[in-house]
Parts: sequence; C-alpha cells; structure tokens
Amino acid sequence: MHKDIHREITQLSPEDSFLVFDRVKDDFDFPIHFHPEFELNFIANGKGVRRIVGDSMEEIEEIELVLVGPNLQHGWELHNCKSKAIHEVTIHFHNDLLDSKLLSRRIMKPIKDMFERSAHGILFSAKISEEIKPKIQRLSKIDSIDYFLEFISVLHDLANSRKQRLLSTYISENKNFENSEKIKTIYEFVQENYQNKISLEEMSQLVNMSQVSFNRFIKKRTGKTFIEYVNDTRIGYAARWLIEKDMSIAEIAFNCGFNNIANFNRVFKKTKSCTPSQYREEFSGIKRVL
Repeated sequence: MHKDIHREITQLSPEDSFLVFDRVKDDFDFPIHFHPEFELNFIANGKGVRRIVGDSMEEIEEIELVLVGPNLQHGWELHNCKSKAIHEVTIHFHNDLLDSKLLSRRIMKPIKDMFERSAHGILFSAKISEEIKPKIQRLSKIDSIDYFLEFISVLHDLANSRKQRLLSTYISENKNFENSEKIKTIYEFVQENYQNKISLEEMSQLVNMSQVSFNRFIKKRTGKTFIEYVNDTRIGYAARWLIEKDMSIAEIAFNCGFNNIANFNRVFKKTKSCTPSQYREEFSGIKRVL
C-alpha cells in the first residue's frame, strides 16, 4: 500500500447529499487518498493524465468516467498530459444516500450491482462517457429534487451500460473504517463541535479511553493525530466557505474554530498547498453542495 495514502475529510456534511465540482484547469494532481463517500469522476481533454485506483495505474484517454467505491484508494497525476484545459466534474455522495431497502427493490438492482462492483473502481466505456457528458455537465447547474432525479437517471444509464471495466484487483482494506461505534461517536462530535475548542482530554473521556490510547486509535484509523483530524475537518469547511460565502478570511477562520489567523493560514497552506486568499482567487468553475 502506498505510504502517502491518507483518509480525506471531504467537505460533505451529514445533512448534505452531494458535493459537485465542475471546473477547467491546466493542472491535475490529486494525491492518493480514500474516503467513505462514493466518487463519480468525469474528465475530458485529459489524455496523458495518470489514474491510480487501488492497484490499477493507467494513462487515461481524451475522455473518461470512473466510479470509485467507498474507501478505495484513488488519485490522479498530470503525468504526460499536455492539455491546458482539462475539464473535470467530480461528484461525491454519501455511501448511504440510497439505503439498502431501496436498493433491494427489483427496479434498483442494476444500480445496487454497480455499487457493489465499484469496490474495485469502475471505468465506463468512452461511448457511454460521451453519451452521458451532457447530463453530467448539467448536474452542476440544477437544484434540489431535480438534481436528485437527474442523478438517479445518470446512475441508471451507467449501471445498464456495456463494456464496464473493473480497475483494481482487490477491494479496500479500509471498508470497515466507519463500522466502529467509537469512530462514529468521534466523527459526529467533531462535526457538531468543530467551531469550538475540542480538547484531547474531552474526546478521550467521551469514548472512555486514555489520551495515549485514544491518539493511537485515531492515528491507526485515519493516519493522522487527533489535532490533524480536527483541523482537516475545519479546513474542509473553510475551503467550502471561501468559495460559497461572502465572508472575510478572518471571519471564516473564526467560524471554523481557529482563534488565530496566523495558525489558520499555516494549517490551510499545509493542507491545500496554497493560502486561503489564493484558494479563493484561483478557484475557477462551479462548486456546490446540495
């Protein structure tokens, strides 16, 4: 397993359904990571980009569409791509957005089967990628229940498409990441309290562990110390708000739980490889949470 793989804290809160990115850019570098959400990734004008999904590593063609299942490691590198206008649409959605009872209905069987296969990562054919392109691009521009219905339509078309190819020979070792009451308790507490000061002592007591055991537990499950885990959550919200809200950087820092702007800038730069102001200025495209 790649030594630099980390568990990403996505910017999708428990109340959200989808996180959508739609952007054109000249760089394409997503370090290898995993997260419990499904990820549907569409790329056009990306010939030469290298895709890593599980143990699969391939150079991509002009257009591609991939569904990555929960907690399967994945990443993209610019590699041999010369394009200065790579079009990317990425959609994250919760792994329980469609619950097991709904998926057990006969009409949903193709989607259920596709979700199960996505544990290996699925590459869809260039033909279906071209056909579905208008729907994928429309997804970043519609709202509410219309979005949900169009998204189900996309899943249905993909599930029934021909020439799907599984990418990774193995499935995620991290699939039980969320299946722990302790992790669930920690996750929910941090989501509800990230704007406040959260101490290691407080969290250790919450899950009835010593501080040393607790930090070891978090490190093993996330690859991060508890402070890093909390800061990742805060930076996730900050990145969202920098694009979505008309607030000053100082206001965003304070509202995300940082009481020191210098510390916020330092942590943000370490996480995102740019300053908050650069992140706000350089983001071009559409980013929405529904």
